[in-house]
Amino acid sequence: MLARLSQPLCDATPRRVTDSAEIVPDSERRGFIGALPPRIRPFASLMRVDRPIGTWLLYWPCAWSVALAGVGRRWDMFLWLALGAFAARSAGCVYNDIVDRDLDARIERTRLRPLASGRVSLAGASILIAILLAVALVVLAQLNRTAQIVSLVSIAPVAAYPFMKRITWWPQAWLGLVFSWGALVGWPAVTGTLGWPPLLLWFGSIAWVIGYDTLYAIQDIEDDALVGVKSSARRLGDKAPLGVAIFYAVALALWAAAIWSVRPDWLALAALAPAAFHLANQALRADPADGELALRLFRSNRTCGLLVFAAMLVVGLASR
Repeated sequence: MLARLSQPLCDATPRRVTDSAEIVPDSERRGFIGALPPRIRPFASLMRVDRPIGTWLLYWPCAWSVALAGVGRRWDMFLWLALGAFAARSAGCVYNDIVDRDLDARIERTRLRPLASGRVSLAGASILIAILLAVALVVLAQLNRTAQIVSLVSIAPVAAYPFMKRITWWPQAWLGLVFSWGALVGWPAVTGTLGWPPLLLWFGSIAWVIGYDTLYAIQDIEDDALVGVKSSARRLGDKAPLGVAIFYAVALALWAAAIWSVRPDWLALAALAPAAFHLANQALRADPADGELALRLFRSNRTCGLLVFAAMLVVGLASR
């Protein structure tokens, strides 16, 4: 996401950080990354290992799908898909920074990113992606043929995502396509086939992603406008909280349909009640003028994912 410009827009030359006192961001001086050897820290920053929220949000649709399928005898799949989510999200972050490296160098909040500041070379970032993709291939080998094919189909939309904010007002919808893909993988990883339940989970997750990423985009509305980057938050403006509420309602309706397709029982739908309350609280509290609150609400979707997972697991195991 974009933040305040560090130089006038009329200057098309990316700003490179050269002052050794400022070249290392605070995030690399503390916490997990700060405990790593100095030469490794920029690569850890590229992978966003200090911000695991992205991995959680990518993982939950995978876990929901496995859970709703009844798990079968593949309890290990939860761990394999967690590793796959970590590798895929990390590789995606590196790829996104490669694509946006010149733009990031002009943005105050992103100018110290490893590629934008020149602390990591393009070759180094490419090698890191190769390593992460090798890990993803190990995970891919644990899946059956159907799940493998579905997983590989995601490569094209993932590769296109970084360019969507330059093309459409709704890059959040494209993010939803790719961040929800795990819903299409988990079910066939257990059952060997696709069907309506994973498709409904996928569509529901897309709506969920649009909702929570609209919250995330609220914090950058002004800066996105300055650099001409499009987002659902900019498009919705003051109506962003209403838009978030609508997308969350659509997500809940589609998740309920997925549950009904597995277990047509009104009591089964009650399993979604905790998640529904959680999402309603987000929508009611959202304020397009409060970026810090929007960020906190966005991060709380890690808990929402857990609540939906609990619902899918209860229904899936009860339907075996």
